[in-house]
Amino acid sequence: DGIDDQSDIVQNVRKYIETKPQYKSKYYQGGYPTDHYGVCSDVVAFGLLNAGYDLQILVDQDIRENPQSYQVEHPDKNIDFRRVRNLNVYFKRHALSLTLDIYDLDKWQGGDIVIFKKHIGIVSNYRNKKGITFVIHHAYPHQLYYEEDILEKRNDIIGHYRIS
Repeated sequence: DGIDDQSDIVQNVRKYIETKPQYKSKYYQGGYPTDHYGVCSDVVAFGLLNAGYDLQILVDQDIRENPQSYQVEHPDKNIDFRRVRNLNVYFKRHALSLTLDIYDLDKWQGGDIVIFKKHIGIVSNYRNKKGITFVIHHAYPHQLYYEEDILEKRNDIIGHYRIS
């Protein structure tokens, strides 16, 4: 589409959060939420989907081809791509793994994926006064701002990836 993947991902994530999805963990027969509800992994899934990466298909295929890498007893393409644990395994296997040091400023770009122990988000192209990137995420019910300056407040970053 003429837009680099990193910019495309950020644009798509912003379009998704403009819908102000309400935080609620639900199972969807088609996989992707269709009713203005969602969780943290949906921010990533919708951001990547419209950039040409269908995580539902990609994660399901990887789980079926490499079951030893995932802790999934019965693969389910409708939910497996919405689990942070599975996404961390997938990105570790198929994306560029980057620094976890948030102060290594030039290594953090908008469109990157950041994974915490039980949470996931997309790195924003906005930065705080120190140059540390914001994160676009969905963390709790009634969230006022989906794009927040949270990296310095977290001590549980376990992954930082670039898909493109």
